[in-house]
Amino acid sequence: MSEESSTIITMIIASIFLAALLSFFVIAMVILHRQRQVQNLQKMDQVKSEHEKTLLNIENEIQQETLTHIGRELHDNIGQLLSLAKLNFGSIKPEKLAEGRDILGQAIQEVRGLSKQLNLDWVESVSINEFIKQQLSRIQKTGFCETSLEANFELIDLPKDQKLVLIRVIQESLNNVIKHASPDKILIRMYESGHKRQIIITDYGKGFDSSQRSSGSGMYNLKKRMETIGGRFELTSIIGKGTEITLTLPN
Repeated sequence: MSEESSTIITMIIASIFLAALLSFFVIAMVILHRQRQVQNLQKMDQVKSEHEKTLLNIENEIQQETLTHIGRELHDNIGQLLSLAKLNFGSIKPEKLAEGRDILGQAIQEVRGLSKQLNLDWVESVSINEFIKQQLSRIQKTGFCETSLEANFELIDLPKDQKLVLIRVIQESLNNVIKHASPDKILIRMYESGHKRQIIITDYGKGFDSSQRSSGSGMYNLKKRMETIGGRFELTSIIGKGTEITLTLPN
């Protein structure tokens, strides 16, 4: 075999080897790409599942919170109204009977208002501003402390999942204030500047050392819930001055 023939055969073999190597590399890249696609789909399914699970938990918690509130209202408010109506109806004086009818009418209105809260339809119909006003009014009526809302925008037309998360995070933040802060005042500010929208919950209470890791999971859960809707949860606190929670809304 001549040297030229050997060179051609060598080049052919080398070309076949390179082609095979290139084919193997392409196949390996395709397999790797498909594996990554499968992994990404699995991660997306997992994130979606966790998101749906979080929303379901939040719905259950809001319903439980609502039922607890209704129970308190039935016992403390409506029960008291019915007792007053009964006392007035026990009198033969026309003015007492008229007062009894007025009190009974008020009790009926209260029951109708509570009945609307037995499902989550109210979540769709109420704006976040209205919800915050209701929560603060409820706190102030108990005589717990002074409350105030300052807002430079109306937070409406939120997707239901975002609204559910916000409502629950605000509820739980206020519950923590009631349980732990002993504040003189609670101030909530709704602040919008450009594309940035924030809800800032400030209590003028006893505060705590926020640099110390909490033994509970409450703050962590609130942070994770805000992250599920693309938002952010931040907390700062100063002993003796109070605590501030900043909820940054998704764009």
